[in-house]
Parts: sequence; C-alpha cells; structure tokens
Amino acid sequence: MPSYPPSLASSPSRHLSQYSTSSSTLVGGTANPTSTSMSTGASTTTTATLRYPSTRKTIYDRNLNRSRNAELSRASFAYLFMEMVSYAHRRVQGIQDFEKRLNEQGYPLGLKMLDLILYRSSPAGSSSSTSSTSSSGGAAGSNRPLRLLPLLTLLTTKLYPLLFSRPADSLEQSTTNPGEYMIIDNTPLTNQYISVPKEMSQLSVAAYIAGIIEGVCDGAGFECKASAHNTATDVWPNRTVFLIKFEDHVLEREKELERQGVK
Repeated sequence: MPSYPPSLASSPSRHLSQYSTSSSTLVGGTANPTSTSMSTGASTTTTATLRYPSTRKTIYDRNLNRSRNAELSRASFAYLFMEMVSYAHRRVQGIQDFEKRLNEQGYPLGLKMLDLILYRSSPAGSSSSTSSTSSSGGAAGSNRPLRLLPLLTLLTTKLYPLLFSRPADSLEQSTTNPGEYMIIDNTPLTNQYISVPKEMSQLSVAAYIAGIIEGVCDGAGFECKASAHNTATDVWPNRTVFLIKFEDHVLEREKELERQGVK
C-alpha cells in the first residue's frame, strides 16, 4: 500500500493533513528497500540507494522555465488520475469523504503552483541575467496578489492556462453572499476520463481541481473553502462550478484595503 510523505509547505489550511511515512517502498517489485539473503549461517544485507543519472543532475537542477510551454500527454494524465481516484475510492465511507480525499490530494499541488506562477512572473523567472536575479527580491513580493480581484484573475488567467492550456470559462460572484465566488469550467479535464456510477451521481471528481484552487488561495493568504459541484446542461454534460467561500477575516481585510486605496 503506497503512502504519501508529509508536505514541506507550511499553510494555515485545515486540509493539509500529515501522512505517515512507511518504512517500506516499492523497489524492483518488492515491498522492502533492504533484502537479506541467508546462506551457511551468514547474512548479507543490501540497502537500496538513490540512483543518479550519468550527468549527476536531477530534476531539481532543471530550470523552472524549461517546461514553461511543455505539455503532458493526456493518456499519461488519465492513467495517473484514474489510479488516484481508485486509491481514494478504497478508503471512503461516502461521497463527501470521497471528495474530501480528492481535495486533499490536490491541495499541496496548489501551494507549489502558486510559487511557480509568482516565480515565472518575476524578473528572476523571466530572465536568467545576473542583474535580474539580484533585483528579484522586491519584485517577487510585489507580484503576490493583495486583493480578491487580482487573486481571482490569477486563478482564471494564470493558473488555469498553466494546468489546462486554456483559461476558465467564466468567473462570477454570488448575488446573495459577497464572500462567495464561482469559477465555471464547461469541460473539466478530470471528468473526461472517469465514469461515475448512477448511485454516485452527486460525486464530482473535479474536487481534485478544487483542492488545487484552495491551495493557491491559502498560500496567497486568502483562506477559503473550495468545492466542486456538477451543474450539467444539455450542451455541457460535464459542466462544473467551483465554489470558493472566503473566510470572514479575508473579507474584513478586503474592505480595509479598499478603504486605503490598495489595489
């Protein structure tokens, strides 16, 4: 049974659960990183070590701008996401628990995506020159959204194109609650490869995307609760609404910044 290591990113969110790390990992088809062979009363223990490529460089040595325009195979994503849904399905007691687990899987990704977006929008991310790198300290901080509208614009025009190569279809604000916003996606990628049975028709596997959105908002200092809701139509059978409910203190800070004229 695979296990997830705890996330290194710190966040005030209530959804960033700490997973216990198992001592056994899957190496070469076995569940033990160490193998012991017994012969003539003597034991020999071989410990698996991290293998580096011939260039001695890992993924951490790769420039973050190298994959700016790269695209992942949809077949690879479909296979990986199918396994994620299957893993979560084996450990749930209801639809709400199911969506909560998918949300928790997407949340750490949202925290990392925020850092990546802010880095690429800073001078250090757009240029590799020494002068740009030296002056990136203040510029990187200025790119972080301070108001709700810049945050929502970042979600729909920066995060969505980075994940799905297209912006979100629509952004709306609730007419009854000023702290609720809705991001509408007519064709969410997560729903295109998952077949939901009739007895679980209320399930929205796009809760994984809602977890990513929640991670970005929490990482930016806008604590919220994001959820995915199926709102199918005749034209868009997979239409999904991502409902974002911001905390009260976020709305109070928004009013104060508006009074001060901060944009």
